[in-house]
Amino acid sequence: MNDLLGVQISGMQIQRVSEYYGSMTQKAITRNIKTCIPKLKEVSKDDHIYVMMDGSMIPTRDDNWKEMKLARIFNERKLFEMSKTRSEIVESVYVSHLGGVGAFFPKLERHLCDYERKVVIGDGAKWIWNWVESNYPNATQILDYYHAKEKLVLLSNHHFKDDTERKKWVTEQSEKLLEDGVEEVIQIIQKMRCKNSNAKELKEKTLQYFLEHEDRMLYKTYRSRGLLIGSGPIEAAHRSVLQTRMKRSGQKWSIKGANAIANLRCLHKSNAWYILENFVKAAA
Repeated sequence: MNDLLGVQISGMQIQRVSEYYGSMTQKAITRNIKTCIPKLKEVSKDDHIYVMMDGSMIPTRDDNWKEMKLARIFNERKLFEMSKTRSEIVESVYVSHLGGVGAFFPKLERHLCDYERKVVIGDGAKWIWNWVESNYPNATQILDYYHAKEKLVLLSNHHFKDDTERKKWVTEQSEKLLEDGVEEVIQIIQKMRCKNSNAKELKEKTLQYFLEHEDRMLYKTYRSRGLLIGSGPIEAAHRSVLQTRMKRSGQKWSIKGANAIANLRCLHKSNAWYILENFVKAAA
């Protein structure tokens, strides 16, 4: 027997109860019941609030893998450098959804309405930037530096035969990006003479990517303002919030069940378990 909030129930009952209350939290957020929406604590109007989002795949009962979207919201003042290679965020709010952006974004927006200075960091996914441009045009938009560098690595692998030359080229272009030299990097790529069709195609895709996100790649400017330029926190969140629970051996999820359990995971990791406790007490 297991103990859920002081009530003795079986494993199968726990799953049913969890799905029930996970669905209830979803309905409360949809109805914009503010007491059911986790918020960051001690936020001032001058604080930069990071909003990061990404998708990862989970197994579903129809034998297909579907993308579950996750957002992580945190205050710059809650990010602490523990060492030269490790930082820790001591408070975050998480929002998830298995399904389309039409349901995910309204859910996310209910968590963002109290914050003025938003900083959105993401990869090249169009669904992220189209939403930001439409809904938060004054937000600072940053393309994850490491995704940009990855594009350079892929292009160099197709263009250079010599490994030393390839690494040198990637290092040089990456350093230019860190000095707000994205325009120069674009010009260098444009001048590259590719010898085969695969390299030419990749060159055009890389150019398109850099041109589309040029205004989001001013990394020296961002860092001079004390801002992050990487999306590592959301990638770590996918592992700790969702994947450790949603991708266990043999698991296959229904859409409803996955969303319900993910909602509870987000509450737990947002230190907002009191919201679930209030639901249970109200139902008692």
